[in-house]
Amino acid sequence: MKISQLGEFALIDALKQYAPVSKSVIRGIGDDAAVLPYSKSEYLLFTTDMLAEGTHFTRRMSPQGIGHKALACSISDIAAMGGCPTFAVVSIGVPKNLPVPFIKDIYKGMERTARAFNVSIVGGDTIKTDKIIINIALLGLVEKKYLTTREGAGPRDWIFVTGPLGGSLKSGRHLIFFPRVPQARFLVENFKPSAMMDISDGLSGDLNHILKASRVGARLDHASIPRHKGASLSQALNDGEDFELLFTLSPAKARALMDWQAKARSFYFYPIGTITADVKEKINSKSFAHF
Repeated sequence: MKISQLGEFALIDALKQYAPVSKSVIRGIGDDAAVLPYSKSEYLLFTTDMLAEGTHFTRRMSPQGIGHKALACSISDIAAMGGCPTFAVVSIGVPKNLPVPFIKDIYKGMERTARAFNVSIVGGDTIKTDKIIINIALLGLVEKKYLTTREGAGPRDWIFVTGPLGGSLKSGRHLIFFPRVPQARFLVENFKPSAMMDISDGLSGDLNHILKASRVGARLDHASIPRHKGASLSQALNDGEDFELLFTLSPAKARALMDWQAKARSFYFYPIGTITADVKEKINSKSFAHF
């Protein structure tokens, strides 16, 4: 069987057996970030993201935007676990004929984003490659009481997203999005979602990850799914690269959140459906997959 026949997520499941995990690991492969022991009150979060020329960006795009996206993707993963990012290492593969100003601008984009989120870039590696490849490894911290994973959504929970979806690649928003760290921290400190992740591959596919981890089903209200101007329902469901947060709340917490935002406008959250007990109620997905 070839990788293209197996598919991205089945490949990840197949490779898990070769990933040794000690008893000290709180959560390994299968969420937005690994969860590791740290202190009496906090967990260490550890995530990594790889961006490749031709798949996630092209050289016609803004190099500073590319740098921003490379780091912001990993910051979004930390946000999805309820945490705050801290330290990063950056590894980059570059062709030998790449103009030096281009690569400097990539790093300028990362620097600006790192400063905005109090991230220290503390090392990395460089190698020669045929196309540009950027890999970020990022640490974060989360209070134990605020840790939120994909596992925990329950029947009757409301499903929410933090913003409009669709058309991110075509519009260029994937190079300028703002990781939802403030929204995530507000949620875990005040309403504690039952499950949460970021939307990188598409709402439909990413919601199915929560459903699989939580062993539940879901029903979406398509008319309630917020869309960017000009984006179709299909794009909102499947495009990906939106990096909004997808989360679930118990009915009582959901109503309390709706009451809060009827009075305050610092953040806005969109209810788009409900969790069901029927594990067969999955979401039809045409979301992005690498293979």
